[in-house]
Amino acid sequence: MSRFGELLRAANNLKLLGAIGRSGGDLSSVADLVDNMIDSPQMLDSVRRFRAVPGGAAMLDQRYPPLQPDIDRLIQLPEGSLGRSYAELIRQLNYDPEFFRPRPTTTEAQWLTQRVATTHDIHHVVSGFGTMPAGESGVLAITAAQIGFPAYVLLTTAGQLASFRFQMGRFEELSQAVAHGMAIGHQAQCLVAARWEEGWDRPVSAWREQLGIREPADTEPYGLG
Repeated sequence: MSRFGELLRAANNLKLLGAIGRSGGDLSSVADLVDNMIDSPQMLDSVRRFRAVPGGAAMLDQRYPPLQPDIDRLIQLPEGSLGRSYAELIRQLNYDPEFFRPRPTTTEAQWLTQRVATTHDIHHVVSGFGTMPAGESGVLAITAAQIGFPAYVLLTTAGQLASFRFQMGRFEELSQAVAHGMAIGHQAQCLVAARWEEGWDRPVSAWREQLGIREPADTEPYGLG
């Protein structure tokens, strides 16, 4: 893209970050920010990094099918299983199971964007981060650290800057959550490359052991609790 095009993208990013901040994390505005980065140089680098993680290239090459969770079925799985824990979170948040923004998955950047977007709430479950602002920043930091997903890099950075400038009372907890997420991101296997759909019935604890999540955030002030 031309330099002028990148300047326009940057201006739109600032506009969208402002809308997200004013709305307290409106999902539609977050999705707009994610989409604004799909054809960016930063997204190309994120695809490169994802290809380099174990299993990433295979998922990209086969265009692993998009996540389509059956919440009514998952809620029937044993207590403590990934599927049931995920379904309980979706119901607790009162999300429509079909809330994912539909996107084409023709290009690698489109596929990776949709994979990140549709598995985000699974990352909350396996990492233990809550869904309030600090917890959101923590779980976003995992993907930002692991593959440099551009919208999440922007959100975690902007969130810390905004709280430091305007809400000092929130800055300590938020920065701790981001540091915790970064630590998990560097220690654990890439969460975006995990084939969750092939192990809904497995305990969350088993997934954590497999992925190398040794210090989940459940018991922290920003955890799921």
